[in-house]
Amino acid sequence: MRENSKQQRLQNAWQEFVTPLETKLKKSLNTDPEQAIINLFHQVSNRVPAYQKFLEAHQINPQEIKTIADFQSLPLIDKENYIRAYPLGDRCYEGEIASCDLIAVSSGSTGQPTFWPRFITDEYQIATRFEQIFQNSFQADQGNTLAVVCFSLGTWVGGIYTANCCRHLATKGYPLTVVTPGSNKTEILRIIEQLAPLFERVVLLGYPPFLKDVIDTGLSKGIPWQNYGIKLVMAGEVFSEEWRDLVAARIGSTNPCYDFASLYGTADAGVLGNETALSICIRRFFASHPDRAREFFGESRLPTLVQYDPTSRYFEVQDGTLLFSGNNGIPLIRYHIADTGGIISYQEMLAYLNEQGFNPLAELASGDNSPHYPLPFVYVFGRANFVLSYYGANIYPENIQVGLEQTDISDSVTGKFVMEIRQDQDHNSYLAIAVELAIAVNSTQELQDAIANSIHAQLIRLNSEYANYVPSQRQLPDISLYNFGDPNYFPVGVKHRYTKH
Repeated sequence: MRENSKQQRLQNAWQEFVTPLETKLKKSLNTDPEQAIINLFHQVSNRVPAYQKFLEAHQINPQEIKTIADFQSLPLIDKENYIRAYPLGDRCYEGEIASCDLIAVSSGSTGQPTFWPRFITDEYQIATRFEQIFQNSFQADQGNTLAVVCFSLGTWVGGIYTANCCRHLATKGYPLTVVTPGSNKTEILRIIEQLAPLFERVVLLGYPPFLKDVIDTGLSKGIPWQNYGIKLVMAGEVFSEEWRDLVAARIGSTNPCYDFASLYGTADAGVLGNETALSICIRRFFASHPDRAREFFGESRLPTLVQYDPTSRYFEVQDGTLLFSGNNGIPLIRYHIADTGGIISYQEMLAYLNEQGFNPLAELASGDNSPHYPLPFVYVFGRANFVLSYYGANIYPENIQVGLEQTDISDSVTGKFVMEIRQDQDHNSYLAIAVELAIAVNSTQELQDAIANSIHAQLIRLNSEYANYVPSQRQLPDISLYNFGDPNYFPVGVKHRYTKH
């Protein structure tokens, strides 16, 4: 890769990035995403050796791909048939890993590390997703903001990527200051105590359970979160609207649609979409109408709902799972990420809600004057291997979470749990759930019973399969309570898994 070529890429990307956000989003809305993705396909098929070999192996002539129907006939790529099948350099433009300037690592569900090279220009387009949140939801273009990056740092993609994107916003001119304690809770709280009073708002960026743990620990130490204009940016896990309400109360938030934002992200290609005030408002409607959620999304659990720019990340759905295409250090065409979910146009979403007598734009009009862009929606349930089957009913972690987030339970637990199907001495199956107690909370039979009853009530309310498939005498879950940080179920510093098969 010639140095002047990298410089030209940087200059072009920078000019695009510093364009005002509203101008960029309107440009995207006026661009044909189907033609844009066909153009990207030809760029990749001409310049990426691995993809050229992949097409040859499938006897595909890229010159014959002219329409979106042609594009949708292309074979899918995934970790097995593409990422692990071709050398790292060959998956980069011109077959040169030096065309990138940073390598991130993801471990994935197998623990096998995967390397993802990228160039700074890739970060600029992802930084636009952060810009949507910081400007349109948090109003961080008005007054000083402290961004506290609480994702793990190191080679893993979350922390460094997030810190870089926030710094790009600062470079663009936002009054934003970034600090990177990573997942060191003691350091995070020290930063809050000493620096938060100097800023008009503080944004905590991290995984939902960890941020809740930080907030709860801060409350126990007397930190007045309500004085600091706290906002949260999250990624990595689906959470319930009860969880959002619970955390909102603890940080003093009175407008959750504008104080929270979840990212749909992946190490493979950065941020694919982001919550907006509009998507949160709509999700909260579905949370309060579980029958409508089941009708609309087709499952008894509530998915993450975000908006996305189809000229940046082009989504498709095949057999109930998501595919996406997008430019990156390793560009990906029809990449099968194995997330269950779907896509909905802006017009289709608002038409359905109108039929239900709900107007989210009118609902938001009383709160803030930030613009709401007619971007499409993508909803994500996550991976199927986090689901348990019990008497033919699918049980999702999201159903259990709501039971632990009820007001009479939430102060006693961290929100972490492990669910599994066990058998008793007569080989009858039962639902067993290990629950992590909050710090300094002791296990009691009364608490154990309260948790069992709360989870049971929410399972019956949210999961019609559970209510109808599981015999009534087998519906009450068996609860085991474990101390905070139990090494067998809740080891500290390890990414938590909610299911045990």
